[in-house]
Amino acid sequence: MSGQIVACSPQEIGSLFLFEKLTPEQLGRLCAQGRVELFQPGPVYTEGDPATCFFVMIEGTVVLSRRVGGDDVEVTRTSQPGVYAGAMQAYLGDRVRQVYNNSMRVTVPTRFFVLPADLFADVMREWFPMAVHLLEGLFFGTKNTQAMIGQRERLLALGSLSAGLTHELNNPAAAAVRATATLRERVAKMRRKLGVIAEGPFSRDVLVSLVEIQERTAERVAKAPALSPLEASDREDTLTDWLEDHGIDHGWQLAPTFVQAGLDVDWLEHVAAVVDEEILPNAVGWLNYTIETELLMNEIEDSTTRISHLVDAAKQYSQLDRAPYRVVDVHELLDSTLLMLSGKIGPGIEVVKEYDRTVPPVPAYPAELNQVWTNLVDNAVSAMNGAGGQGTLTVRTALHNERLLVEFRDTGPGVPPEIKDRIFDPFFTTKPVGEGTGLGLDISWRIVVNKHHGALRVESVPGDTRFQVLLPLTAETPDEEPV
Repeated sequence: MSGQIVACSPQEIGSLFLFEKLTPEQLGRLCAQGRVELFQPGPVYTEGDPATCFFVMIEGTVVLSRRVGGDDVEVTRTSQPGVYAGAMQAYLGDRVRQVYNNSMRVTVPTRFFVLPADLFADVMREWFPMAVHLLEGLFFGTKNTQAMIGQRERLLALGSLSAGLTHELNNPAAAAVRATATLRERVAKMRRKLGVIAEGPFSRDVLVSLVEIQERTAERVAKAPALSPLEASDREDTLTDWLEDHGIDHGWQLAPTFVQAGLDVDWLEHVAAVVDEEILPNAVGWLNYTIETELLMNEIEDSTTRISHLVDAAKQYSQLDRAPYRVVDVHELLDSTLLMLSGKIGPGIEVVKEYDRTVPPVPAYPAELNQVWTNLVDNAVSAMNGAGGQGTLTVRTALHNERLLVEFRDTGPGVPPEIKDRIFDPFFTTKPVGEGTGLGLDISWRIVVNKHHGALRVESVPGDTRFQVLLPLTAETPDEEPV
């Protein structure tokens, strides 16, 4: 938007605090190369547009706003003469993207001294060469610091997750090792039992029947029903009585295995009908080893499947071999993060997933969203651990005003009202010394708001704290700058 050009007075612009130390010659040059414009109420420039001018307000009222998601959020409103905005980084030239980083509008007729961006850059380099060097160092130093802080926060999260992942992997791995050793022992005993049976005076038909029973036994193990402790105990007593009645010693040791495999007295009667009474104990013992090997193989399969799921979750979480910016299903990201953090969440905290599976995939940086989820889950768990280690973490997704809502709700003590406005500030933390950097929410805010053009907000009362992430459903120009 252009204003009405009016007369430029060197004396007037020299009264503004930005120019009060300039010489009359310098003020004259500013008036000659710049201009004074009168803007009527309305927009002056828009965030994201090419930054072509540097504005210094002479009189009036300005409002500066930032785009958060689909909304413009007011950040400054002032009538102070001399305030400035616009192409403030023009002196950096092409080394940074020269766009307006906010929107400016005026609410009353307002006069600005306006200097084109290239002339502003020339004036800065010519009149203030040392200051330009200092500002360049400050700007790029801050960028580098932010990148290093973000990397350190990611490494801290990774260290915590790797410890939990190691613990989670160790349990199924150890179970698989134990089961494999036991399986080797059981297979050896089964071979010996088979040898004893084979040496007996049995016809080929009897041996075929035994093999068929073995096959059906294995099938029944795979389909064994889940029993309550009381039902299992009753079946064990019944099977123990049957085994003892048929002269099989230590029946009480075999019965629990048979019950776990889903076998009953009718099945044992079928076995007894196939073999002679004197060989029945060996036949039952051989089938017992068959059942044990099946159960052990199931245990190994469950353990290795668990390991595979953990590895898949780790790959999903870290987004290895994935494009940094792509369309993603947030539920996959949430599930991988919750699985990675399961060891840290602890047994006293119940995790409830309230997913709306109808929400569409969204364009995003998935690895960085995982970092946001990690920070928000970690904070929720810490809050509930501080209140006795008991509570409920609810993770909810939904559509909200044409955006995707991801909400993390905990039943902890809540965020005190006096610090609610500070929790997103860098280095602010309520955790004990050594347990928090105060950067998690700051980084999360920058990932969500700056990089994804979304919103991050909090609602909190004791027993109900909700951190809400709102993400746009359609792609905007990705922001590749460090968060």
